Amino acid sequence: MNTSTTNQPWYRQPLVWMLIVIPLSAVLGGISMIYLAVTTDDGLVDDDYYRLGKEINLSLERDLEAKRLGLQAQFNIDTDKGIVLLTLNNNIQASTLKLSLLHATRANHDQHIDLTLTPGGQHHGLVEKLIPGKWYVQLHTQEWRLSGELQSPNQNSLVLIPK
Repeated sequence: MNTSTTNQPWYRQPLVWMLIVIPLSAVLGGISMIYLAVTTDDGLVDDDYYRLGKEINLSLERDLEAKRLGLQAQFNIDTDKGIVLLTLNNNIQASTLKLSLLHATRANHDQHIDLTLTPGGQHHGLVEKLIPGKWYVQLHTQEWRLSGELQSPNQNSLVLIPK
């Protein structure tokens, strides 16, 4: 029988440290997960979901109005230069166009851009760099709305149509 291991104090026994470290690491991992859950915002659920649900009918009416007018728009984006160019068909020269670039899963990366009319009949605006992924593109005024989907960084042009 080896008496050297039986005479050592408890803190020199590897089995004791294994019994302490494994539960301690689980507790520290749990505390760090609770901290991350409380301090970070996933941005997936809107706080006022009831109001957004009521606005769906307004959005559908705007889509129908765009379809009635026969609207389409050619959308081009250059994220390296930070420029969006947009051309409307039917020679509609709306002065207050809004462009929304909505990320499919990360609402904190969404961009809302005011487009201004150029002398050449195009609308342009400034855009920040898009993170890779699927983006929903909406061009709208108070009366109508055009929509489309963009896959960044592979796609840089798109035809927007009413839904």
